[in-house]
Amino acid sequence: MTRERLKALRAKMKEKDREIIRLLNERAQISVEIGKVKGEDGIDVYDPAQEARVHGYLQELNEGPLHGKSVTAIFREIISASRSLQKMTTVAFLGPEASFSHQAARTHFGESSRFFPQTGIARVFDEVEKGAIDWGVVPVENSLEGSVNITLDRLIITSLQICAEIYLRISHCLISSAENISDIKKVYSHPHALAQCQVWLKTNLPNCELGDAQSTAAAAQMVRGKKDEAAIGGALAANIYGLNILAEGIEDNSSNMTRFLVIGRRKNEVTGNDKTSLLFATPDSPGALHRALASFASRNINLAKIESHPVKQRLWEYLFFVDMIGHGEDKHTGACLKELKDKTTLLKILGSYPKAEGRL
Repeated sequence: MTRERLKALRAKMKEKDREIIRLLNERAQISVEIGKVKGEDGIDVYDPAQEARVHGYLQELNEGPLHGKSVTAIFREIISASRSLQKMTTVAFLGPEASFSHQAARTHFGESSRFFPQTGIARVFDEVEKGAIDWGVVPVENSLEGSVNITLDRLIITSLQICAEIYLRISHCLISSAENISDIKKVYSHPHALAQCQVWLKTNLPNCELGDAQSTAAAAQMVRGKKDEAAIGGALAANIYGLNILAEGIEDNSSNMTRFLVIGRRKNEVTGNDKTSLLFATPDSPGALHRALASFASRNINLAKIESHPVKQRLWEYLFFVDMIGHGEDKHTGACLKELKDKTTLLKILGSYPKAEGRL
């Protein structure tokens, strides 16, 4: 009886799969036509604002039992595959392969994109600025370690725009060619990763020797084929380098989150759920910062972040990085920015982009 029910249900599912494949290909054909229209007008294939709107209305359409995050993940790949039919999307990221920057890039752009690891954050900016690669993904802040100063330094001088943001929970795994944790005698990783897992290491591997690596991905490469060594890194590193996951979620603080920025040469349209990043400098006079911030307060504009950043070669002078809720082309926020310009010695809009889920 059970086998007959399973057979009937599987036959029913097979019919649904056939229908899904047909609809996916119909959708893909429409995507090809959209690509032709974009090509005629020189419009970028990747449009963060439009993709945010698509994911928004998909959540409205979803009635379950699929979780909203599952729907987003499924359609992230459908959209990525559709983009590749129009034109291959190229993405530079802070390497090596299997780094958390790589994971963030894959999570955002989907598997049907081409990813190019770079040896440093500056190289990511360089490759996108000169047009060799379409988009870049760089870390900008971590909930435990704070801001990434190299990224902030490049945002000051770059002509690129922030086009999107990505929040990635940093979950560490113990990965190795070994099959049993009891065989491990030495553990490698980036010093930050080792520090973030020190309680777990002292509890579970108290006699292990610890070794530094340039990155979690580099640590994974170091331990390949070694049955008594392990690395601390992400699940993606285990997958790419053919390693076993001996333990998951070994970080001491489960709230470890990194925010990444997508940088490119385009400006986004208003979606209604946006964030704008900017930087400004104030005159060297009492109350100057207070007067500048009053432009936001008087209009009830929420600031998601404000951070001072030293100006290089100019001792004791600072820029202020701000993330405000709203799009720079909204009437309300536009008036705020116009007023702010009159109160500052420097104002640079770094980009307006759709807000992402997951806040630091």
